[in-house]
Amino acid sequence: MKRRNFLRKASQAGIGITAGIGTAGLLTACQGESAEEAITTSTDCQAATETIHWKMVTTWPRDFPALGTGANTLAESITRISGGRIQVKVYGGGELVPPFEIFDAVSSGTAQMGHGAPYYWKGKIPAAQYFAGVPFGFTAREQNAWLYYGGGLDLWRELYAPHNLRPYPTGNTGVQMGGWFNKEINSLADLKGLKMRIPGLGGEVLKRAGGTPVNIPGAELFTALQTGTIDATEWVGPYNDLAFGLFRAAKYYYTPGWHEPGTTLEAFVNQKAYAALPEDLQHCVDIACQAANLDMLSEFTARNGKALTTLIQKHQVELRQFPEEVIAKLKQMTTEVLADLANADADSARVYASWQAFSKQVKGWTDVSELAYLKARG
Repeated sequence: MKRRNFLRKASQAGIGITAGIGTAGLLTACQGESAEEAITTSTDCQAATETIHWKMVTTWPRDFPALGTGANTLAESITRISGGRIQVKVYGGGELVPPFEIFDAVSSGTAQMGHGAPYYWKGKIPAAQYFAGVPFGFTAREQNAWLYYGGGLDLWRELYAPHNLRPYPTGNTGVQMGGWFNKEINSLADLKGLKMRIPGLGGEVLKRAGGTPVNIPGAELFTALQTGTIDATEWVGPYNDLAFGLFRAAKYYYTPGWHEPGTTLEAFVNQKAYAALPEDLQHCVDIACQAANLDMLSEFTARNGKALTTLIQKHQVELRQFPEEVIAKLKQMTTEVLADLANADADSARVYASWQAFSKQVKGWTDVSELAYLKARG
């Protein structure tokens, strides 16, 4: 077999052969060609040894636990899986572009990748909120099932395509906490007039309850809460909330996180940059994103318990539960918000229809498996 044919087959074979022989091996193979073969294989050699440099911009503070470090891990994984052929440099929120401008930066090609959360772009794509998560909706496992096996990811990519973006689920927080409050929540009336940092569909539900949702970057939360710019905030859960020191700015820590039961974080890639990659490197990006999705959820699950103990025992945080009446009203309002959004936006209607159909399919199994088991476990 001629070496140029071997190299072509090796490239098509993907990750394994790249990791096995590496750039040095490919160079050696190319150098052994005859003069005639060297001319015909020069393009193969150049493609195999070229180093591609990408920028990843994020909405998170640099190196922030799980979220910022999750972006770092993804970048490192792409570089390692590609055998160093793709080098990804990460920029935290505000380092290259402001946190909420990364969507446009990657769309325009200023950067090749972004890392954030789909509900941040509801002003551009209202239906994007479903891909982050729905209040009282899917758990992390159910959300991944819908995205990977229920058509959710196909819809997601269809909606981002006009913006020259290819999205991926690249992390999940699991069930979040209900948030930090400077006053007790004893009834729905306590939410009226409340100025709270809460993004996405959860924010729309709070608005219906009479509150004022605010969307500000994570790095600004502590100051906003401490100075009274906002009355309450949700962020993620104990692991991240402890890192931000939110316990020093609010007294009450509420559960459950009705608004974000399994929030999907995202990476998106500039579609032209992705299309310019050879097939094996496209596969490297795909696999690295899927691995990052599992890794982040595992980290949150592992870290949240210890962090919660620290908040309660060391910092004397008051853990509270939303009253059943409040939860029931918020659930009713969620149904209304979802219906109104579907009626107002054709893309949201299509995504919501897919979400509803999969919900009927998956909920029955969740109830007789995990829910039944958790009740039995106690």
